[in-house]
Order: sequence, then C-alpha cells, then structure tokens
Amino acid sequence: MKAFVITIPSHELSVMSAKKCIRSAAKFGLTVETWNATTPKDRPAEILESKGIPTQPFDEIYSRTQNCMAAFCSHMSLWEHSIEINEPVVIFEHDAVMTGSLPEDLEFDKVITFSKPSYGNFNTPVDIGVVPLIQKPYFGGAHGYIVKPEGAVELIEVAKENPLSTDVFLNVNNFPWLEEY
Repeated sequence: MKAFVITIPSHELSVMSAKKCIRSAAKFGLTVETWNATTPKDRPAEILESKGIPTQPFDEIYSRTQNCMAAFCSHMSLWEHSIEINEPVVIFEHDAVMTGSLPEDLEFDKVITFSKPSYGNFNTPVDIGVVPLIQKPYFGGAHGYIVKPEGAVELIEVAKENPLSTDVFLNVNNFPWLEEY
C-alpha cells in the first residue's frame, strides 16, 4: 500500500509540515511520499468541470471557494491514482501527524479514516479496531485515510452529483459504508 502526503511544493510551511508528517509516519514503519497539491493557480474549477463535477457546491461559508475546490482536486487526484495503480492509497494532508501505527493487515470495505477529528464535538468509538464511521456523520477532517480503488470509483461518481468540501463530502449519507479505525 502506497502512502502520500498532499503538499504545496511552492509553500515553505506546507513543505515543512509534510516533512513532519513523513517523519512521524516513519517512526511507525510507514513510508510516505509527497504528492503535489492542486492550488488555486491550477484553476481547480476548470479541472472539476472537465470531469463533470459541478463547482457551485464548493461556494459555502466555511471555506474559501478556490481553496476548497483545489483541496478537493488534490484528494481526487489520489483517488484517481488508486484506480490507476489498482491498490489502496493512504492519503495524508500536509498537517497530519501520525501518533500510532496502523495494523499491517487492516481489513476494511472501501474507505476508512484513521484520524482524530480536528474540530468541533465528536463521538468516541466504544470498540477498538475497524468500526462504522461514528466520530461524526462525516470525516471530521480528511487528514488521514485510506481509499481502495473500488471506493475511489464510487467517490468520483458521487462527486459528479453531490460534491462538497472533502471532509464533509466523505459522509455516511453519500457513503454508508465509510469506516474508521
């Protein structure tokens, strides 16, 4: 399984944060490579429209529209990569830090988060291991998760009808099979 940290190569703090993510993952035996982020300079609206994904839903009060679209494109490019290489992909955002190891034989359905929500209230699972998503009805931040190729296909298909900011897009209404570890 390959692991990537979404990084803005031209942004010094993003690169520094990504290096911290890579070092923290290495402590737990996970090799992480950088993945070039899409930024507003890359014209994310054009990228989305070329893939049949509407841009209006990204215009919401919690994010800057261009940044929100760019972040979604960054994640989507890794979903596409998972499909291309036909294997699961671990996706980190540049500010993620690993604080524990993942099981080598982690069994899950299509997409699983292993990150603690970064904002607001959240539910703490009562069971250890892989469980249905209960922290929130959506990923409370998309800083650390794994996508399988079959999950990536479904994410991209649903994005054509119902895109949102990445963490909120990854929700149990869209994807009742989401899990967390």
